Amino acid sequence: MNTKIINSAFNVFPILETERLILRDFSYCDTRDLFIIRSDQRVMEFMDSPVHQSLSDSEEMIDLMFESFQNKTGINWAIENKFNGRMIGYVGFWRIITEHVRAEIGYALKPPVWGKGYMKEAIMAALYFGFEQLGLHSVEANVNPKNLASVRLLKSLGFKKEGHFRENYYFDGQFFDSEIYSLLESDFQDFGEIGI
Repeated sequence: MNTKIINSAFNVFPILETERLILRDFSYCDTRDLFIIRSDQRVMEFMDSPVHQSLSDSEEMIDLMFESFQNKTGINWAIENKFNGRMIGYVGFWRIITEHVRAEIGYALKPPVWGKGYMKEAIMAALYFGFEQLGLHSVEANVNPKNLASVRLLKSLGFKKEGHFRENYYFDGQFFDSEIYSLLESDFQDFGEIGI
């Protein structure tokens, strides 16, 4: 059972590789691709956060990701298709809660590559790193309950629903519900053993 974050995981940015993907550090070369994702209404429909209006918004997000890694408060990967070198999305532990050995995961993918299993592949790699190399005890995901695709994805990865909060989040003049899903270190080990 992990009871402490492994700080050496932050010594060098971790590059992860799967069958079809490379998960790597962001660079400013990714600004336009990140803008394409974060300005797309289909992606942002249930994100409940501001749509990027300019490339500078995306640059600022990349700056925050750099800063979070330096401060050991987050690790965020650009997802690259290893066969054509194209950045297709991102996944990461955007908030690491050191005292509780817990992290919150976030992710997004360009719509043209939805439905191909890329995000499940990327999240599995991130989870493996999180539990085995970073020393996380649990990972949580905060989702809008209307985001059925994200809920299905989390459930397929073994996440369990922890709670439903009614109108607990205020954004853009409206109150939204939130659902919290989590995956424990022990659940992930079982999940890996049964090969889901």
